[in-house]
Amino acid sequence: MVKVGLTGGIGAGKSEVSRLLASYGAVIVDADRIAREVVEPGTPGLAAVAEEFGDGVLTPEGTLDRPKLGGIVFADPEKLKALNAIVHPLVGSRSAELEAAAGSEAVVVHDVPLLTENGLAPLYDLVVVVDAAPETQLDRLVRLRGMSEDEAKSRMAAQATREQRLAVADHVIDNDGPLEALEPQVRAVWERLQSA
Repeated sequence: MVKVGLTGGIGAGKSEVSRLLASYGAVIVDADRIAREVVEPGTPGLAAVAEEFGDGVLTPEGTLDRPKLGGIVFADPEKLKALNAIVHPLVGSRSAELEAAAGSEAVVVHDVPLLTENGLAPLYDLVVVVDAAPETQLDRLVRLRGMSEDEAKSRMAAQATREQRLAVADHVIDNDGPLEALEPQVRAVWERLQSA
């Protein structure tokens, strides 16, 4: 088994790289998806978040109001730390279960947005960073995700810098260009991962 950490700043295009790797045969362990699962209604994770941040972060239906919670934690580093202290152990436990089920010959790609921020690089055999210039990230967040410029900048500022991410990279995929330029780079990285 080859354990790969895949990361990149918000809006860098990590999801597209993850999708391509999955299409080649990688087993994807998506930390964001798992983070949503562990705070679904009825879970201990959601109960802990509501206890920490109050019932105001829940919708009338009892689900997590992500925009409201995001507005709270991305504006206050201490509140973000408190949220991470609840969610990260739950995500780690579920990720380990999925990895164990993958089999010994698998290339397991852990899609981890906050890999650099949380010092997780040593957990993986290799780290792949999807890189884009901050201007590209900002444009994608505003144009494609509908964020305000201030919200996008706040989210970006809450993450590691570009330099910090690149410092932990074994492989860098440049995603500043058009989508057509991405696939050949991802294919080349996939070939290297298979022979790792």
